[in-house]
Amino acid sequence: MDFLSEFFAEYGYWGMGIASFLAGTFFPFSSEAVMAALLVTSNMDPVITVMSGTIGNVIGSMVNYWIGSAATPDHISKWFGIKKKRLDKAQIYVQHYGSWMGFFSFIPILGTAISLALGVLRANVWGTLISTFLGKCLRYVIVAYSVMAIK
Repeated sequence: MDFLSEFFAEYGYWGMGIASFLAGTFFPFSSEAVMAALLVTSNMDPVITVMSGTIGNVIGSMVNYWIGSAATPDHISKWFGIKKKRLDKAQIYVQHYGSWMGFFSFIPILGTAISLALGVLRANVWGTLISTFLGKCLRYVIVAYSVMAIK
């Protein structure tokens, strides 16, 4: 883990974006921990850090959306290890609430299923992009504010 911490710290805002991208896809990764570490150990601007994290994380979720739109639910369950039951539950919410479910794609594990389900159901891409951006940005603002309040 020290290697990863040093890597992200060395690349600053780009490192934050990369960490967030990985966390936004199906990789089990905590971009919040990276953000907290970067804000505590460096002089990085919190606003730019939040934006680089948000952009990376949204791109990761949109990759999930694209994968979902190109695959069947059975493929997604098989390839990504997301239980069919969890994906079915995410699809029910997406069918009911539409692309605005992207707001909740910041939720660990379930967020990946939501992004994939949005793609499978071909939810409006612009609505998905905007709602995903809002949810992820709000989450990073809360993390950054909390870290800066403690720092």
